This record gives sequence, C-alpha cells and structure tokens, in this order.
Amino acid sequence: MTSDQRVAIVMEDKIYEVNKKQLIEKSDYFRALYSSGMRESKENSVQLHGLSVGGLEMVMEFINTSKVQVVNETLEDLIETATFLQVIPILKQLASELRQENCVKVYSLSEVYGAHDLRIACLKYMACYYHPMLRRSEFSCLPVAVREQVKEMRMKGTAALVVIGYFTCLSIEVPIQEEPWSMLRYEEVEQKWKPLGNNLPPDMINVHGYGCAVLNNYLFIGGGYRSQEISAVHCYNPFRNEWNQVAPLNQKRSNFKLLAVQGKLYAVGGQCLSTVECYSPEQDWWTFVCSMPNALAEFSACECQGMIYVMGGYTSKDRNTNVLRYCPSSDTWTVFRSCSAHIRKQQMLSVEDTIYLVGGYTHEMVPRRRRLSENEDVLTVQSYNVTTGEWLQLKENTSKSGLNLSCTLHNDGIYIISRDASLPTTLEYRVFLKYNIFSDAWEAFRKFPALGQNMLLCSLYLPNEL
Repeated sequence: MTSDQRVAIVMEDKIYEVNKKQLIEKSDYFRALYSSGMRESKENSVQLHGLSVGGLEMVMEFINTSKVQVVNETLEDLIETATFLQVIPILKQLASELRQENCVKVYSLSEVYGAHDLRIACLKYMACYYHPMLRRSEFSCLPVAVREQVKEMRMKGTAALVVIGYFTCLSIEVPIQEEPWSMLRYEEVEQKWKPLGNNLPPDMINVHGYGCAVLNNYLFIGGGYRSQEISAVHCYNPFRNEWNQVAPLNQKRSNFKLLAVQGKLYAVGGQCLSTVECYSPEQDWWTFVCSMPNALAEFSACECQGMIYVMGGYTSKDRNTNVLRYCPSSDTWTVFRSCSAHIRKQQMLSVEDTIYLVGGYTHEMVPRRRRLSENEDVLTVQSYNVTTGEWLQLKENTSKSGLNLSCTLHNDGIYIISRDASLPTTLEYRVFLKYNIFSDAWEAFRKFPALGQNMLLCSLYLPNEL
C-alpha cells in the first residue's frame, strides 16, 4: 500500500475520499476491515449505512487533517460516528476538552453509543468539579445512581493526613519557592512530612480563630481575624490541588465552629454571636438558620448522626452545662441533656453515636475524688454516647498539654497536633500523636512537621497521581 493511496467512503449519494493509511491508523473499524481478508478489504471503496452525514463529514475531516471542531450542536453526530467507526483519537480529544457546560451531555451520549472510556472520563471530570456540577440543572437531572457514583468517585484516592498553617520553620527539606510552604501531607509508611504543592490563600495567612471543615472532600476554611474579623471563605480541591474563593459569610465571625452536616456547612456561633449560618454548595450561598439559645465562648461542637451537638463554654452570665442539639430538618435547637461537669476548649469529633472530646478543661460540678486532669494541664480523651448519655474518661497523657490543639479523624484514630509551636515551645506543648479509638492507646510520632502558627490538621482523599 502506497502512503498516498486513497479510498472512497460512500454513504447515500455522497463520496468522501480519504488517505487509506491514515484511515487504518485512526479507525479501529477500518483497521479490522482491511486486515480481515474479506472481499471488501480488497476494494477501494466502502459503503456505509445508518450514520449521519454531518457526523461522517467531521470524522473524515479528522482522518485527513487530525483536526475536528467540537461544538455542542454537533456532539451527538460526532460521538455516534466516532464510536461506530472506532476513531479513538476523536473520543480522546473529547475527553480532554470536557467542560462544565458540556460534560453531562457528553456523558449521556457516551452512554447511548457505548463509548465506555469517554463515559468514565466524564464521571471523573464531574467528580473533580463536584460542587460546581451540583449547581448545574442538567447534573441534577441525571439518575440518582449516577450522581451517587460521581460522589463516591469524589471520595476515592489515598486517605492523607494534611496540615495547613503559617509555617515559620519546617523540620523537613523541601524545594525552595518564592512563597513559604503552607501545606504538608504525612506519608504514614515512611513517617515523613512532604510538601503538598500548594499554599494558603494570601488573605488567610496568619489569621487566627478561623473555622475549618471538610465537605465532599473539599477543605473549607474561613472567617477568623487578623487585624479585624473577616468573612471570606476559601475551599481547597485536592483533585485540582488549588484553592478557590466561595461565597463569604453574611456575618464576620471568629472563634466559631465550622461543621459539615448532611451535605451542607454550618457556621455556628463565634465571638459574642449566637447566630448560625448554613452554606449550600448547590447555590454557593450562606443563609441564616435558627440561632443558638445563647451566645457562647470557649464552647465545643461537632456533627453526630446528622445532628449538631454543642457542649460547654460560657454564656454571658454563667457556665454552660447543657448539651445543645440542633436538628437541620426542623431547624430547631433543643437542650438535649445537662452535664455534671463543665467543659471548655475541647476538640470534638464523632464516630457513629459516640462523641470524642480531646484536651481542653473539665471541671466537675459535683465534688468527688480529684482527677489529675481537673487541675493540671494534661491531654485527656473522653467520650460521650448520645444514645445512652454515658460519659467515659478514656485516656490521659500526662506528658503532653491538652490545650492549643487541632484534631482530625483519620483511618482508625484521632490524630492530634499542636496548633501553635515556636522555638521556645517545650516538648510538652509540641504535640503530634494519635489516639486509637479501638485499642484506647496512644501512639507518638517523632516527626513534628514545622514550627508555626494556626496549624490545622485534616484528612483528605488525594488522587493517587498527586
């Protein structure tokens, strides 16, 4: 076969001449045809049926020029013909040119015409841009099973322990860059910290009292104060390794709790505030919901079984010994139970119906035999079961401070790190350890990541190629 031998593709009353070598290179359909030994493989013309004229013209143009113009109006004809003739380079080009505006349509067409690889590429794209896709009406029209599959893909990858903060001195060797590193990930097998490859947004550097939460594998941080309180909110997308700004809070707030509950974010309370705001990723907007009964300071909060629980702290007049519960479906706060102890500055996390309280202060309201943790600064873990109301003192670490901590649930335990650590900071206040919730045991790590301020620990799923 000469390099410029041409064949005629005939459909209806139209004839398209193409280079035979390029036809075989780019179309698996024709490659199979011309290697089959059948009578048609010896001829210089091929008769096609059932394809659209427009689709065939675009595919023949691509075979001749390696170029095709992708527009929404001709997507169906192009995908149908490229799939039938198995012109894989066109399908790969479509996968590389996916956009939020056309992704759902390309997905639907790939389903109809059996373009498996293109379909998977669309699902991955929608998982990568999950929150922006939630805001598109055509995405909401996809079958529930498909939307759930996209959400599940969003949570796939390698579970990684990530610390963000204003680092003044790293304990690891990292490449030099203009801006100081402010995101690190922990390699658990190697027991080493490594740079994640992105920095905090400039307006969140050296901000105190901000809120943070992970929702749908996006890390959200916002609020807090620097010279004054701020309302800006940013989210980190590990699939893109980038920060983006989202809608700001309606109210500037600091020292508040940012919680992920049933697909939404809640900004609870803050300095002298009882108000609560709810963020919906579908609308990219914050709305006020029912306020707490009182403004609280030094309180603790977490999500548990779809509810928000608030414990401890102070009202403007007294200690708060009530456990408050917020129900999102009814938008109501209730006094769930009262406590025999007053707690403050604890970090709270939940597993099933058990809330774990890490660090902070506990003051027994009913006199009894003194515990070490009541009057001395030690790191404690307590649990509270929302079903039974049972409190348990689980573990104490007398060599470490229970204050100024950041915690996250990761794999089988609660990982704990000091939020602020400087050169004069003693080892007692430089914490990086894990509490195993199944064995009720401590595990200490040697590699403290950095000296710095406002260090925050979280758990994210990172794509395996990062």
